[in-house]
Amino acid sequence: MATATFGAGCFWGVEAAFRQVPGVLSTAVGYAGGSLAKPTYEQVCSGRTGHAEVVQVEYDPDKVSYEQLLDVFWSNHDPTQLNRQGPDIGTQYRSVIFTHDAEQRRIASASKAELDNSARFRRPIVTEILPFSAFYLAEEYHQQYLEKRGLAHCALP
Repeated sequence: MATATFGAGCFWGVEAAFRQVPGVLSTAVGYAGGSLAKPTYEQVCSGRTGHAEVVQVEYDPDKVSYEQLLDVFWSNHDPTQLNRQGPDIGTQYRSVIFTHDAEQRRIASASKAELDNSARFRRPIVTEILPFSAFYLAEEYHQQYLEKRGLAHCALP
């Protein structure tokens, strides 16, 4: 089993996308990259903790590769938007990959460079690639939020 951690805007839809991937054993939504231990959703939304909303993915590397998880990550948000995704604005919605080891960092950096050079996006990719330090589980009502409500994706207003 291996772990990957991604921030791609609101964690509800991103978690739902990863849960559909064969080889993903479990997902959890939470907070990473900030200065406060065990932050609450309200504290993260204040923009003062430095955390991003993230999905932590436990996966079987014999069934799904880190590269495949990165494909899901890139496909489920706009990595050219700085500190926002659609109507959600704030540093907690930033595009970020928290790498758990040197190999993940190498693969994530190569993937980002390849995508940036592909002309798929008109603007440069602003996704941060940072070393993983801590993950704080979000409140229970955020876990598998869309699935619990019978929704396939987040509906934009």
